[in-house]
Amino acid sequence: MTRALNIAIIGAGVGGLAAALALRARGMEVGVYERSAEVKEIGAGLRLTPNALKALRTLGCEDAAMAIGVRMDSAATLNWRSGRLVSVQDLSATRYGAAALTIHRADMLEIFHQRLPRDIIHLDAACTGVSAEGATAVARFANGSEIEADIVIGADGIRSVVRESLFGPDKPRFTGCICWRGLVPIERHPHPAHGSQRWLGPHGHIVSYPVRRGELLNFVAHYESNAWTGESWTQEADRAELAAAYGLWNEEVQRMLAASERHYKWALYDRAPLAQWGKGGVTLLGDAAHPMLPYLSQGASMSFEDGCVLAQALHADPGNPAQALRRYEAARRPRTARAQLGSREQATSNHLASPFAQLRRDIVTALRTRFSAERSPESVSWIYDFDIERGLETQPGNPLS
Repeated sequence: MTRALNIAIIGAGVGGLAAALALRARGMEVGVYERSAEVKEIGAGLRLTPNALKALRTLGCEDAAMAIGVRMDSAATLNWRSGRLVSVQDLSATRYGAAALTIHRADMLEIFHQRLPRDIIHLDAACTGVSAEGATAVARFANGSEIEADIVIGADGIRSVVRESLFGPDKPRFTGCICWRGLVPIERHPHPAHGSQRWLGPHGHIVSYPVRRGELLNFVAHYESNAWTGESWTQEADRAELAAAYGLWNEEVQRMLAASERHYKWALYDRAPLAQWGKGGVTLLGDAAHPMLPYLSQGASMSFEDGCVLAQALHADPGNPAQALRRYEAARRPRTARAQLGSREQATSNHLASPFAQLRRDIVTALRTRFSAERSPESVSWIYDFDIERGLETQPGNPLS
């Protein structure tokens, strides 16, 4: 009888915890190591597209997420100045096999925490490096300790220590865009019928959607600027910054931005797709492997998929963990790379400055939405239709074209 694999996950974000759930469900022993000294509520909303909900279904978390999140049956695109409705995207569950959902990041983390034993999560454990030594993998920590495991998974974000330890320094690319985010009590700014709104304007766009059973409205405002390049999600911003950037935008947008008591800002970074994710018994997952811009709403969604497919690969070949990891990577790289590059392309489309270019984009978007031109390069059906139960297989539309 093959013994259970011992797996160390570096990072206790949504990707790391999703992977822990998936691996434990397949009978593997898991320890999660998080650099923070405490678990606290940071970040804000997540847009989870149907492929994410299918992964959550596999993890046994779909119903819990639906109970505290807000179902998103449609997503509206509007003109930044006039408020004209450009298009409405159909996100009904009957179309893609699962619903779409908006949820507070802290609520998603709590759902995962409730399903994991507390003693497998180790806080104040800052990883300083990893290595693959023969049949084992080793993770080292800032306090001088180290652990050995059959497998080490780097789920430690865009500035991953595990990734740097494997492949050397590689600075993320600043995209030339900064973001502001805020939460508004829904009574201060009631949200319209569509589950999500996207306002497209020159050099920027704004996305808003309800979270936490509809009690809060989450917004993220993107703007092209190199005036600030910090990455912290907890850096507070002055409301005057938003007023200056969006002073000419629609009055509804300005009322929403003003209704939040606190505003936070960060700069957007990403990386080019990697040619390989791991060596020996070490691999990467989520933003550590494929950080991407948020314009296709796939950061968290792809990390959920990663965890499920990783568990499938290891369960199929428990006697050869390194080989199983390479199979996982081969299955995931084309799909996540396409999402990374597609998110970059969407950023350009969202921030067109020319009124003529904006009008052309809006007409194309409206026609594509109305007539369901799923064969177009801009179609997202290849993302949403993904069958997570066949995650190790090549599925239509997933390889890089």
